[in-house]
Amino acid sequence: MNQCNYDACAIAAPASEITQLEAYLSSASITATKHCSGMYYTIDVAGSGSSATACSTVGVKYKGQLTNGTIFDQATTPVTFSLNNLIEAWKKGIPMLKPGGKIKLYCPPTLAYGSQVVRDNAGNTVIPANSILIFEVELTNVY
Repeated sequence: MNQCNYDACAIAAPASEITQLEAYLSSASITATKHCSGMYYTIDVAGSGSSATACSTVGVKYKGQLTNGTIFDQATTPVTFSLNNLIEAWKKGIPMLKPGGKIKLYCPPTLAYGSQVVRDNAGNTVIPANSILIFEVELTNVY
């Protein structure tokens, strides 16, 4: 399949993960929109200009955290990524923005790192397996 003809609904989280994510959102009193894939999101600023596609290279600022509030990664100055190399939740969420846009993504494990444990260079676990992840992303540029 051509990655530029990306179907944002083709890869979806299982019902058990969606239920778990919905329980978290409810307990945290978060109101968000459900995507066809099972992730939830809130668009804080839509932005303006051209939207990204699954094949775009994008400039972003972001913060990633666990549901307990632990920040596992962030970029306060823009970093550049090829969108087709990122986790499914980013491939689905970032194209909903235009440059200057800001979104919060509430990602079930299947759309993030799944059963993979993510470790830092010292071997410490930074993202436990099967974690719900929360990303605040600002799209700074579409290349």
